[in-house]
Amino acid sequence: MSKIKGLVCKECHKSYPAEAIHVCEYCFGPLEVAYNYDFIQTQISREKIKQGPSSLWRYQDLLPIEGEPTVGLNAGFTPMIHAKNLGAALGLDYLYLKNDTVNCLTLSFKDRVVAVALTRAKELGFDTAACASTGNLANSVSAHAAEAGLRCFVFIPSDLEAGKILGNLVYNPNVIAVDGNYDDVNRLCSEVAGEYPWAFVNINIRPYYSEGSKTLAYETAEFLDWHSPDHAVVPIASGSLLTKIYKGFHEFEKLGIIGAVKTRIHGAQAKGCSPVATAFKNGTDFIKPVKPATIAKSLAIGNPADGYYGIKVARESGGLIDDVTDPEIVNGMKLLAEKEGVFAETAGGVTVAVLKKLAEKGVFKRGESVVAYITGNGLKTQEAISPSLGKPWHIKPSLMSFQDALKALKQ
Repeated sequence: MSKIKGLVCKECHKSYPAEAIHVCEYCFGPLEVAYNYDFIQTQISREKIKQGPSSLWRYQDLLPIEGEPTVGLNAGFTPMIHAKNLGAALGLDYLYLKNDTVNCLTLSFKDRVVAVALTRAKELGFDTAACASTGNLANSVSAHAAEAGLRCFVFIPSDLEAGKILGNLVYNPNVIAVDGNYDDVNRLCSEVAGEYPWAFVNINIRPYYSEGSKTLAYETAEFLDWHSPDHAVVPIASGSLLTKIYKGFHEFEKLGIIGAVKTRIHGAQAKGCSPVATAFKNGTDFIKPVKPATIAKSLAIGNPADGYYGIKVARESGGLIDDVTDPEIVNGMKLLAEKEGVFAETAGGVTVAVLKKLAEKGVFKRGESVVAYITGNGLKTQEAISPSLGKPWHIKPSLMSFQDALKALKQ
């Protein structure tokens, strides 16, 4: 008996086989994996999870692969930090950071989704991996394709940060820099995907790819002694990450791994690309596409595919979606680094800045648990923060020179 029933349309609920397809041919709604939870119930338990590998594959029973994992065997199971210093600054006793800045192989949460996507792609017989990306996904696809022995094509906006471009080239994939923003890149990739039999992780393999994000919820619940938090603050690009974290908590509840889920899911966007936050604040579920203009390039998706579902999750859970300016993003990056020693990319700055904003609004009650999801490493986006940082002291190689500099500092 298989744990995967097939694929199902999120809108009209028409069923499809578990193949490399992602859009309903009847209503054009997105497809997602349908699971046999009755069968999974007989396979999964807290004890089995704890005995599993120290990676996302400890939750293999709830991931959409048929055999054993073959890609990204060390991805996931990243640290959960009790952020006491940052919590004290924000008036939060139980603030935790889910720290995917140290994820394996490429220092972002995308290593989770790519591990699942390429394992499934290999099961389906593909020999070439591809993606449209704002940066982190391309890095992860490039690295994991190299690990898996797959040909690789990654399509990126041509104005990406230097660290993310280098983070592709080092693995020697085919890197295609497109003159345009992510939405332009994604439209092109949809055309390319129709012409070439490649595994585009966020197009024809998307139903499997997106399921990898659920592991952030599983790890959170396990760390919190098999409880879901009171609040979760999640950055929004396409909106998929937010919806899958919500799904992960509720799957654990459905299977009796944790008790009732009362987590309020909050979304975080940059004002320079905040179509989901804007729709949420306006009380509508209609996402009006925008042209991105923000330093948070990893979140710069002007026409987010899962924005509607992100709004639905926030409202159902009693959460909020807010946005922050570029200066607030930089301050969020600095605050996180100065208080907890975590250097996050701009998306992390968005998350921390919105966390701070919600705390100042009194959204979190004293004693409640709050988890902020930090999704990528700051070394990838140094350009965004370097102008706001101090400079090194320059001294001569003598004690007197150092003491003179120290005196000047104290004055």
